[in-house]
Amino acid sequence: MQLSIKNALSCLLFLVFLQANGQSIASKTLLENIKFLSSDELKGRKTGSEGNVVARNFILDQFKSIGLETHFPDYQQKFSFENRRDNKAYVDAVNVVGFVAGSSTKKLIVITAHYDHVGVGRPSAEGDSIYNGADDNASGTAALIELAKYFKENRPEHSMIFAALDGEEMGLQGAKALVKDFPFPMDQVVLNINMDMISRNEKGELYASGTYYNPNLKTILETAAAGSTPKLLFGHDEPNTGRDNWTKSSDHGAFFDVKVPHIYFGVEDHPDYHKPGDSFENIDQQFYVNAVNLILKCTLALDAELIKE
Repeated sequence: MQLSIKNALSCLLFLVFLQANGQSIASKTLLENIKFLSSDELKGRKTGSEGNVVARNFILDQFKSIGLETHFPDYQQKFSFENRRDNKAYVDAVNVVGFVAGSSTKKLIVITAHYDHVGVGRPSAEGDSIYNGADDNASGTAALIELAKYFKENRPEHSMIFAALDGEEMGLQGAKALVKDFPFPMDQVVLNINMDMISRNEKGELYASGTYYNPNLKTILETAAAGSTPKLLFGHDEPNTGRDNWTKSSDHGAFFDVKVPHIYFGVEDHPDYHKPGDSFENIDQQFYVNAVNLILKCTLALDAELIKE
């Protein structure tokens, strides 16, 4: 259902309050973390690789330092799967999952980003064979850490799960494992917010996909993003549009399959998508910092307004 005029006005006033009080993420650590996660040292973070384990342990240490709670042993949800693309069994995949209790409801918002990428592959013309995955998806992972830190320090209305997911590049495997072994009844989840590729766009555009199925969320987001930089756009979620439909293109697809509403924050593909050129040097740092702050603003608005529905 659409928000009432009264609710829309209260959302706008709430956002003015947030702006006046300077709520924002720490850009310095955000950039440091995306730089590390996409460094050559991690060799593309392919599931099952040494670099993937380094990334996992880094996220684990961050969650511990923040002081998140968790429902899994040492924050780690371990799972295995068969990958049809390379006909291999992966038995050591791990999601890193933290939790912040809400102040007003037992309902949950699940915030996700995958930390795996595609590893080492065919060299580029420059001889670079490491697919660093800065935008895809060190960008979402570093943002996830900062959002977890923010909401640990500023308790949300809803309880929140922060999940750094593994195996996305092999068929959304981490998201499927989380949904299958979720620590709460799924009907407590009011929303999945997924971040995947949020650090560069030449047009200054960030998409929030998923409102086709839940138009009430679009009203909240439009109010939250009014006049924002980057510009928040909607779409890439209508049925029967082929590759232009992002509804199952990233980890939110596993939540969609169990009828959980989602908002997927991401950019349209760029020339370095799944190529060695997707490196820290090629992200747009100002766009990225602004995008993560916009996602924070949108998350705060969703948290505040969904409690009223």
